Amino acid sequence: MAGLGRGDWWLIGVSAVLTAVAAATTFIPAGRVAPFVACALALAALAALVSRAVDGLGDRLGSGATGLVQSALGNIPELLFGIFALRKGLVTVVQATLVGSILSNVLLVLGLAIVVGGLRHGTQRFAAEGPRMVSLLLLLSVSVLIIPTVTARLSLPAAAHEQVLSDVAAVVLLAVFVLSIPASLRRAGPREAPGEAAGGQHRRARWPLGLALGLLAVSGGAAAFVSDWFASAITPALSVLHISQAFAGLVIVAIAGNAVENVVGIQLAARNRMDYALSVTLQSPVQIALGIAPLLVLISAGLGGAQLTLVFPPLMVVALALTAIIAILVVFDGDSTWVEGSCLTGLYVVIAAAFWWG
Repeated sequence: MAGLGRGDWWLIGVSAVLTAVAAATTFIPAGRVAPFVACALALAALAALVSRAVDGLGDRLGSGATGLVQSALGNIPELLFGIFALRKGLVTVVQATLVGSILSNVLLVLGLAIVVGGLRHGTQRFAAEGPRMVSLLLLLSVSVLIIPTVTARLSLPAAAHEQVLSDVAAVVLLAVFVLSIPASLRRAGPREAPGEAAGGQHRRARWPLGLALGLLAVSGGAAAFVSDWFASAITPALSVLHISQAFAGLVIVAIAGNAVENVVGIQLAARNRMDYALSVTLQSPVQIALGIAPLLVLISAGLGGAQLTLVFPPLMVVALALTAIIAILVVFDGDSTWVEGSCLTGLYVVIAAAFWWG
């Protein structure tokens, strides 16, 4: 198929193999841990493939539409997993995954990116205006997410209406998300060098529109099946591994669903492309907070399983608040050092350790 490079074929092949292995371990007796591991790896590969297909759409539709397409479709695997997990009553896993997706990008991935870039290039500088706006959106969205938890924990009058309050917050978040898209599309990013893409790589051949849509449909459909299998495999595996649902969602599922950002953000910083590294790592958590979380709250009412509210465990709320504030502090001055990155990574490790027991 014209337009597919060697790396694209490799990603398609790996995704197909891992999906087949996940199916085999799900439908053929293979113990309680093997399906969990196989589905996690398959979901990570399919998330990367969905991201590549979305990039292909952006290449074909033009630079202005790329941000819109990525905002709408880039987090399909996380949304699908949340839907299937809620149908199986795994509210804690879904809440932890939403929080973990934000923490892993802002603390772990951005922290490692700053460490790698700082050790290789010293103090790295970037245009701060765009990251500041994205960080502000993250802080505002996290603030809205926190309100239902605060009302519930303080036993305020609104605590008796946590589902209604969560629905109102979800609608507001989605409205802000929609309103923020035009500003995001108008915001100009750093100029690329001739013949290079954002990752410092030579431009890949443009995908035909039909190929990009077809691959997105196939990878999205496969992600739906794998998400269903993964949700079914979580409880048996955790009972054997003695891992809490909170830790599994916060760390394992969140990292698997954001594998492509984990790798790309660090690679960009290593090439001294901090503007792009910040864009990759900060856009995804904003989309989770403004788009995926409220969508799951509204969709859960008709799933027939557990209903999701925005009343989170207190430690998750504290972790979210700290992460949003730290994101603004890191990007505010327009430069970064490896010491800042090590602080971010260290905080992520401590938060993850606090959830090991539940």
